[in-house]
Amino acid sequence: MPRALYAVLVACLLALAARPAPAAAAGCPRIVSQSPYITHALEWLGLGQCIVGVSRYDARELPQTGGVIDPDADSIALLEPELMIAPDWTAADVWQAAAPKGAVALRVGGFRGMAEVEAMLRDIGRAAGLADIDARVDRYAVAWRAAVAQVGGQGRRVLVLSACSGAPYSFGRGTTLYELFSRAGFDVVADHDSIRNFGVDGPPGELPRWLDALHPDIIFVLKSRRDEACNAAIVRPGIAIVPLDGEHFIHPGPDLLMGLRDLRAAIQAFAAGVKATPGVAF
Repeated sequence: MPRALYAVLVACLLALAARPAPAAAAGCPRIVSQSPYITHALEWLGLGQCIVGVSRYDARELPQTGGVIDPDADSIALLEPELMIAPDWTAADVWQAAAPKGAVALRVGGFRGMAEVEAMLRDIGRAAGLADIDARVDRYAVAWRAAVAQVGGQGRRVLVLSACSGAPYSFGRGTTLYELFSRAGFDVVADHDSIRNFGVDGPPGELPRWLDALHPDIIFVLKSRRDEACNAAIVRPGIAIVPLDGEHFIHPGPDLLMGLRDLRAAIQAFAAGVKATPGVAF
């Protein structure tokens, strides 16, 4: 297939997958979302107006229902939800205990690979009674695979870090972002499974020593849209720093399509000689 035609096809797939569904019927289920990434998924599925309560981490101005580890059963009960959705790191017994009589207490994943992201979207859609959920997720699956194939990592050695808003942490093997960047053609050189946190209680100089030992070509920094200072320890001689909008990567699900778009643009700029650095204070 000619490159120009393929690019048009990818653009059409992205537009189709990113387009919200029509508003759900007036009788949609009353939903409690216990994590922002679940809220994002619900909005993409056209169920945003069904949400009656959110966790304390959510930006939506709705009644709060506690946290991931400590859901507030009393607050949840007042909202009379029909469907409650939490991340799967909320203990199953805790989440079930917080559910009023008759409410479905669903737990979903999303942080351990793209297959889990797709399963999360299907599980939410099925629980909410969306008849076309399988077709929608199938289109999303085609779209993200097409988008990731267009990034062009070319085997560059990289790390993916969130280095703002507190202690830096790295995304390692078994995480959704490790898979996504690897599929984009990068060699993600993180030497750990899951997420590695470089907390304030760690050994002095731990992060710079680790970066010097791995010496990636690029550190992709997932930066906040707010103006926090990022950790200056990530600045190392000979290692390029390329910022990405963290909001497009930290919510596994539809937002990753925007993240892949950003990643493609960032690596094209890098290849053209534009040495980007994070747009935040160090």
